[in-house]
Amino acid sequence: MTLSPTLHWFRMNYTLYLRLQKAMKKNFLYVLPVLILLTVSSCGKFYKLEKSTNWEELYEAANNYYNAGEYSKAIILYDKVLPVIRGSERAELADFNYAYSHFRMKRYIEAAGYFNTFYQTYNRSPMAEEALFMNAYSLYLDAPDYNLDQKSSRDAVNAIQLFINRFPQSDSYERATAMIEDLQVRFEEKAYQESMLYLRLTDGLFPGDFYRACIINFQNFAKNYPDSKYNEELGYKLVEVALAYGKGSKFDKKEERLNDVSKYADQFKRRYPDSKYVGRVEEFEKTAQAEILAYQKLKKEYDEQLARANEEAASEQATENKKKNQ
Repeated sequence: MTLSPTLHWFRMNYTLYLRLQKAMKKNFLYVLPVLILLTVSSCGKFYKLEKSTNWEELYEAANNYYNAGEYSKAIILYDKVLPVIRGSERAELADFNYAYSHFRMKRYIEAAGYFNTFYQTYNRSPMAEEALFMNAYSLYLDAPDYNLDQKSSRDAVNAIQLFINRFPQSDSYERATAMIEDLQVRFEEKAYQESMLYLRLTDGLFPGDFYRACIINFQNFAKNYPDSKYNEELGYKLVEVALAYGKGSKFDKKEERLNDVSKYADQFKRRYPDSKYVGRVEEFEKTAQAEILAYQKLKKEYDEQLARANEEAASEQATENKKKNQ
């Protein structure tokens, strides 16, 4: 029986595949013991170093592991040797590598502390500038997203600012300023989200205090972030919230708070004359004026009724006194 060209090709290549697979298995049986031996040898060597008291051997091995990128092993050996060599010439490089080992392991808080300690200890070192920058950079990398607590971000800003002040001519100056700008964006975003949270809370059962908190928060945001992209929106919301706050206020506070609506509306229109919100702001302003007129009318009626009541009370008192004197 004659095979077709396709079947003949498949048969030849399948036979070759089986031969190659057999050869790979055979070679692997030779290679596997070598790999196991090397692994055991490596582990045994490190185990011996951990038990060693020869600080020169430990120092050299720690540097070798660091240069090979085995940072966890380098840290273990540096921990053993650094207390011994403290104060010697070799301690400077060991401390620097130790800090970088933590950084490479993404232990940014620890790295920041060790880089800062290095700078404080060796501020005349040629590596001092890099250490101070890496202190700031480590804190920057550890800084959380805007929706989390920003204390560590503020620590990062302070550290970056310190670096900029100490080394204004540094090649890393632009990187440092870019890091500060990025962190400022996070602060701004967090402040905006906090402002919107207060606004959402005004939908609750007791909105009064939250209206007042909104007004204060919106104004503080504009002061702290005068160039923010959110100022137009929050300026509009300020007018809206002020109107709601005034309408819901106690009688004796109503007119004063409704007058604030016109004040905030004027500020908004001067700052954003072409805003898409101008029409709505003007509507809020008209509503506030109507509320003020209604309030003034009601207050006038109340004052008139109070005056008549006082007159009647005074008249009754005078009559009562006259009767007593007769």
